[in-house]
Amino acid sequence: MAQILPVPSSSSPKFFDEVRECTSQGGILAVATESFYALAAPALSIDAVNRVAALKGRSADKPLLVLIGERTQLDSFVTSIPSWAVPLLDHFWPGPLTCIFPARPDLPVPLTGGSGTIGIRCPGDLRLLSILRATGPLTGTSANRTNSPPLSTAQEILEEFGQEIDLILDSGPSPGGLPSTLLSLVGVPHILREGPITSHAIQAVLTNEGMTLADKNSG
Repeated sequence: MAQILPVPSSSSPKFFDEVRECTSQGGILAVATESFYALAAPALSIDAVNRVAALKGRSADKPLLVLIGERTQLDSFVTSIPSWAVPLLDHFWPGPLTCIFPARPDLPVPLTGGSGTIGIRCPGDLRLLSILRATGPLTGTSANRTNSPPLSTAQEILEEFGQEIDLILDSGPSPGGLPSTLLSLVGVPHILREGPITSHAIQAVLTNEGMTLADKNSG
């Protein structure tokens, strides 16, 4: 049965030691994000990522996004970042913007779904950022079975996944709301899913770089 570990409101070395011990062994966490809870496993562990994909019941062509705590962590996952995209990252990260990049070829397959691209977000929740800076990059897929609603409390996670995951980081009820905006930075920038960050806000930054969002129907 998964252990429920309350997330402290202030820095706690003991808390981070427990979380690091779990992820260093390839364990799976449940952790609150800006919207709902997510299943979080060390993103470069093939076995852990495969466990998450199996828990989700996700088809092989549906990629799992990655959460990072520092921009430098991108280097382990992406082959390139367009120069015009850097101001977008400066402006909207940390925050609810998931960016699609060209993926390194040696990544666990569930992270890319065989697409050659990978979705990455540096989240805006400060407690989650602290966890990511302690553990390194984690998967950030919503904590639910495929085609089931996302879960928003530690108790819901325990009832659904308690026998199958290792640790539930309890931050209280998650706020819900829209999932992150999904923006492709591959080729011409285009929005795959509009969320809290609007196309207008993204275009305002791109205009300064001489770039234009592609029409959503052409992306």
